[in-house]
Amino acid sequence: MSHLPKLFFTALVFLIATLAQAAGLDAISSGDAAAGVKAALTKGADYAVSSLGKDNGFLGNSRVRIPLPGYLAKAESALRMFGMGKQADQLVDTMNHAAENAVAEARPILGESIKKMTIQDAKAILTGGEDSVTQYFKRTSSDQLTARFMPIVKAETRKLDLAEQYNKFAGKAASAGLVDKKSADLDSYVTQKAMDGLFLMIAEEEKKIRSNPLAAGSELLKSVFGAI
Repeated sequence: MSHLPKLFFTALVFLIATLAQAAGLDAISSGDAAAGVKAALTKGADYAVSSLGKDNGFLGNSRVRIPLPGYLAKAESALRMFGMGKQADQLVDTMNHAAENAVAEARPILGESIKKMTIQDAKAILTGGEDSVTQYFKRTSSDQLTARFMPIVKAETRKLDLAEQYNKFAGKAASAGLVDKKSADLDSYVTQKAMDGLFLMIAEEEKKIRSNPLAAGSELLKSVFGAI
């Protein structure tokens, strides 16, 4: 019985916090809520593209740096032992610079995704999980980003004879079950990694906004995300 007052107090605090949160959200108009979510989407997109779509944006960032794909990553030490370290480094450099060039072209696609956001989308983002901004971009722009990134990546990888050699060996390795089929084509591998990096950085900015809306630098973001 001695625990009941404590449990009751804890439940009461939770209820008050929930009611306060609901009251805060109710006080925000649908228009302001949508505008706040669009601001968050724009901020996340700008941060990701600016961070990655530049020289060494991928190569110099350990969180998104693209490694040698598939079994080549496991065999990297052997490659260097047999004097192929230069080729391995060249392939890594090319993949990462290709991703940087591709992500630099992402802004208009992400911008179009933001324009198409509905009030229902905004509500779902605002009350959804901590990565709902990121998931919205994934859902609404992945196909378009793939279509835009692929030719840019191909233009870079074609500069290396290694790319064609990789595809031949990786294709055989995929048939033998030694490497994931998604990694068997170098251009597809780099394109997917470029998108993974882009969404990771958007998620990073979203987390900052949600955890500390007062530091977001926008009164609209403060009022909307501060009410959650």
